[in-house]
Amino acid sequence: MHEHSAHADQVYASAQSAAASSPVVASWRRCMTMHRLAPEEKRLPVRLTEQEYRNAREQSERLVADATDELDRLFLTVGKAGCCLLLTDRDGIALERRGAAGDDKEFGDLGLWTGSVWTEASIGTNGIGTAIADERSVAIIRDQHFFCSNINLSCTTAPIRDHRGQLAGALDVSTCREDINDVTLSILSQTVRDAAMRIELNLFRSAFAGARFVLVPTESGASSALLAVDRNDIVLGATRAARLALKLDDRRIAAGLPASDALHESHRGARENLLEAERAALLRALSRAHGNVSQAAIALGMSRATLHRKMKKFDLH
Repeated sequence: MHEHSAHADQVYASAQSAAASSPVVASWRRCMTMHRLAPEEKRLPVRLTEQEYRNAREQSERLVADATDELDRLFLTVGKAGCCLLLTDRDGIALERRGAAGDDKEFGDLGLWTGSVWTEASIGTNGIGTAIADERSVAIIRDQHFFCSNINLSCTTAPIRDHRGQLAGALDVSTCREDINDVTLSILSQTVRDAAMRIELNLFRSAFAGARFVLVPTESGASSALLAVDRNDIVLGATRAARLALKLDDRRIAAGLPASDALHESHRGARENLLEAERAALLRALSRAHGNVSQAAIALGMSRATLHRKMKKFDLH
């Protein structure tokens, strides 16, 4: 009980201090000033009714579908280490859970279960709620939690964004192990971020099924910076990383933006573009016909002689 009292005193002192604060202290302040919470309270996260939970899952059906395989893979990696996984929507509602049966009671007693709401308003500073509030990856370790009842819990969380770069949910790994250290936590945090990124890419590909995907060069070499492009080289969508790298927004994309313009590729005249497009069409036809000129001509709807003339024009013989 003394430990709980000391934690509550620390939260009050830090949140009320005028000194520069960390993201954790900023969250403590939100819990006190915005949500009117007190750190000494003993409470569990808000739980939805069965109907409310079903509605939440239906609204995030695509998120759950595109995250399932990643959740299973991640649990195979961390499940035996006494970790619990939660996938939530943008409102902090736990939609999916992975956990070992032997750990279920401990995590269930904390409310780490489907249908629970892990926002800051519901349960104070925590990995999911703070990641959603700040829209960034966070790790909330033991006494960094707001409520005294959660100071034995450590969690690392990464936000998940949809095909428009908007917040869609969060992926969390939590543990009650006392022996977790900075190195283990750092590895775990990176693992969660990587899994969240793969879920984002799944969401992006699902949203633009049938499109061509172009990797956008970035200073960091991020593999998450993608453009979805149609057959006419018009950008259909961009991941958040691509939007940041190319300064794109919904308005520019909706206006009909050529991928070459978005990527700042060198501009050619209209005639050069037409000639290049024609040359590319001939090359594709010849490639599909394995170099057989007669078959390529049939596929292009022209005579063999006409194709030969065009091949000569573009030096394709």
